[in-house]
Amino acid sequence: MKKAESRRKRAAKRGKNMRKLNLILLGAPGAGKGTQAELISERYGIPAISTGAIIREEIAAGSELGLTVKACMERGELAPDEVVIGIIKSRLARPDCERGFILDGFPRTVPQAEALDQMGVEITDVVSIEVDDEAIARRMSGRRVCKKCGATYHTVYNPSPKGETCVCGEPLTRRADDDPDVVKSRLAVYHEQTEPLKAFYKEKGLLKIIFGQEKLEDTTALMRGALESGDVTGKDR
Repeated sequence: MKKAESRRKRAAKRGKNMRKLNLILLGAPGAGKGTQAELISERYGIPAISTGAIIREEIAAGSELGLTVKACMERGELAPDEVVIGIIKSRLARPDCERGFILDGFPRTVPQAEALDQMGVEITDVVSIEVDDEAIARRMSGRRVCKKCGATYHTVYNPSPKGETCVCGEPLTRRADDDPDVVKSRLAVYHEQTEPLKAFYKEKGLLKIIFGQEKLEDTTALMRGALESGDVTGKDR
């Protein structure tokens, strides 16, 4: 507990010496947005906001919102715009977002991006993590999550030091939306509805693209280069 608090304090101090970062992470499901969001959050001392994690909490609680979205997820569809926009608006109003934030999983459609603009939210950076569909399918088949603390692991790329158990002691599970048939459907939805956001933010001069690597540390180095030195790896598609 003391070590975690110490890390948070170091991150907050480091974040004060860095520019304000209001970041959107784009990429297909399983591209590694959540992992990178956690690492950036620790480095900058700003919150990583995952609409997926918030929604999964609602599902676990059995709330009306959770049940509505669960039905969509099991069909491989996106949650309704009005639901997600409401979640984001409420979360960004909290004091911990004053020095910056990371959006992971929002916006997922151009109308959601337009709604973000209408809310008066200033975005400073947009980074898309590019990974091909076959690699995504391999990644998601090995993904494991902790229902208790929300931690995410992978059996090959980011295994838990406790095997099939989270570091918090909770058994790890595979999400229903990581089922191969659902993954295929989710990727189709991503290409149709979410990928157009790259053109939307490119037009605003905010888009940077990096290519996800097999090793986590390599992708992390590319992400840091894009955010802190302006280096961009690869070409826009």
